[in-house]
Amino acid sequence: MLANLDLERCPHCNINKPNLQRINLYQTISSDHRIRRDWVNYQCSRCGGIVLGEGRTGVRTPNEKTFIEAIYPDNSLTLSDFIPVRAKEYLKQAIDSIVAPSGSIVLSASSVDAMLKSKEYKDGSLYSRIDQAAKDHLITKEMANWAHEIRLHSNEERHSDEEQELPNEEEAKKCIEFALALAEFLFVLPSRIEKGRNTKGEKPN
Repeated sequence: MLANLDLERCPHCNINKPNLQRINLYQTISSDHRIRRDWVNYQCSRCGGIVLGEGRTGVRTPNEKTFIEAIYPDNSLTLSDFIPVRAKEYLKQAIDSIVAPSGSIVLSASSVDAMLKSKEYKDGSLYSRIDQAAKDHLITKEMANWAHEIRLHSNEERHSDEEQELPNEEEAKKCIEFALALAEFLFVLPSRIEKGRNTKGEKPN
């Protein structure tokens, strides 16, 4: 089994190219004795989080090299192509930079900003445009309230109060969750519905 697990990011702290070192391994065998699973615990040197790797080989070929086939937790996320390009890129960067919460929150806000602008909400502050979108029933009132509950501010607004504490990773995660939910609500779900309706309406040859 690999002494180090090669991942793009740690599933726990999201650091780029984490140092994931093997700390122990063990095996399990299925009840019919046909499948052997190799389990390996890898520890992130930055956050201490454990990543469980699973490998599998046949019991009758014990010398066969075992490769990692799955990891737990697997936080890999593929953003939908239905999301507008600029909003998608900001959101991807927000996710990738979550270890720097302040910057991540700014990027989440930029993603939300880009989504609203793609829907022609371009005037006023981000918060005022979220409120207007709710009044126009583009989004639900609950989504607008959600945006107000989290620290989804512009860079200037957040740094105007010197006494305000800097955000942490949990707050950055909440901002990302909102941006993902908004993207799903405004773009992904409607596009899937439209695609499904078009497919249903197609006549067989």
